[in-house]
Amino acid sequence: MDRRPDIAAVAAAAGVSVTTVSHVLSGRRPVSDATRAKVEAVIERLGYRPNPSARSLRTDRSESVALIVPDITNPFYPAVAAGLQDVLLGQGYLLSVNDAALPSRALREVVRHVLARRVDGIVLASYGATDDDIAEIARSGTKLVRLGGRFRAEFGDVVRADDVGGMHDVVSHLIERGYARIAFVNGERDAHPSRIRLEGYERAMREAGREIDPELIVSTTFTRAGGVEGATTLLERSTSRPDAIVCGNDLIAVGVLDVTRRLGLSVPGDLAITGYDDIEAASLVTPALTTVHNPAREIGRTCARMLLDRLAGDYDDVAREVVLAHRLIVRESS
Repeated sequence: MDRRPDIAAVAAAAGVSVTTVSHVLSGRRPVSDATRAKVEAVIERLGYRPNPSARSLRTDRSESVALIVPDITNPFYPAVAAGLQDVLLGQGYLLSVNDAALPSRALREVVRHVLARRVDGIVLASYGATDDDIAEIARSGTKLVRLGGRFRAEFGDVVRADDVGGMHDVVSHLIERGYARIAFVNGERDAHPSRIRLEGYERAMREAGREIDPELIVSTTFTRAGGVEGATTLLERSTSRPDAIVCGNDLIAVGVLDVTRRLGLSVPGDLAITGYDDIEAASLVTPALTTVHNPAREIGRTCARMLLDRLAGDYDDVAREVVLAHRLIVRESS
């Protein structure tokens, strides 16, 4: 059986040192254009592929990044993962995606497994994370970027969109359209995205002089099934039905649409419905959903750049918070 060519074979064939080949591969040291071209031609001819395990031992780097999410089936998170990979793959880093659904003990187990594998960085998108969970990552020395959550300098960098502003915009849109009883079907009551999206709903209602009726606010889960549960609670009442339902995300809104079909309600004639995140399904359902575009892929790219800055030593200062712009998308459901 032919042996797979190693870095020494590449160096010998190119007539350079192993160190020079290493510099060409890493891109971290200057090499003349002529030497780089010669080494790259030999790499192509021999079919050389770097051994990541050996390189990891030399550099004390795993060249891997872990994304931890609360629901891998929510299309928002694969879009974030795609954005991360857009940046990381070109820099030689492998991305793993890890599902850590509630309750929080599942997250703790995932974090411990990820840390045991000595990943170089973690992007934490799990809204069930406690201070203790985040502190465990911080103590390990692993570079951390949080996807959303409350900014605290001791817990590292944060990348998020303006969820308060986004929810404020979509509720204000409904108010401007003349809807009188605007209900809210939200995600898990204690989850950070639920709290800040509720804050945006309440801010818009107060600014418009609207009373906030607790009976019109339902906490469930950020899933299609949660939307069915919340809409059933609100719409099967014989009196005091809402004429609009704001949803904590698009999956909830799809579940609400399921209930309107079962009850024979027209959208938006009998009931307006809005979502949040602008996942692909939001434009594919009937009627297409009014929603807020949450820039998932750009969030992923930004997280990756911030991690790479830290890993390369280009930035080693205080924690940063980056807030990306949202956009109201008005479609047929309102």
